[in-house]
Amino acid sequence: MKKVLIMVLAFIFLSFNLSHNEEIYSLTVKVNDLRNSEGNVQFALYNEEGSIPDEKYKKYYKKDIAAINGSTSSITFHDLPKGTYAINILHDENKNGKIDKTFILPKEGIGFSNYTSLGLSNRPKFEKASFELNSNIIKVIKIIYM
Repeated sequence: MKKVLIMVLAFIFLSFNLSHNEEIYSLTVKVNDLRNSEGNVQFALYNEEGSIPDEKYKKYYKKDIAAINGSTSSITFHDLPKGTYAINILHDENKNGKIDKTFILPKEGIGFSNYTSLGLSNRPKFEKASFELNSNIIKVIKIIYM
């Protein structure tokens, strides 16, 4: 019985120490210059290679929606472990949660971390959009209207 109690206490102690040694941060994401204040802004956070592009929003790590104030919007993701992340933003003007298109181009504004333009030769990839999160940071993402 004494051995079991010691093992349980050791497990609890190690679990407590391991979980509290993990580096945890906050990431604030902002967008400016939205073309109007219609709808909302969807912020999707990714943490795996090959996860973007994600047109159907099924591969994200975390996702949240924020209101638009004037021509800006922002969100803060809390309790993120240190690591590599990428951001995908949608100015969802009709609030349907998906990228609406005219033929092949998006009708609504989209944006990715580390991108200032999009095109056939500049398609979104996790490798290019990714950044290291190793402190609390603020990222400003450019919204692109096609």
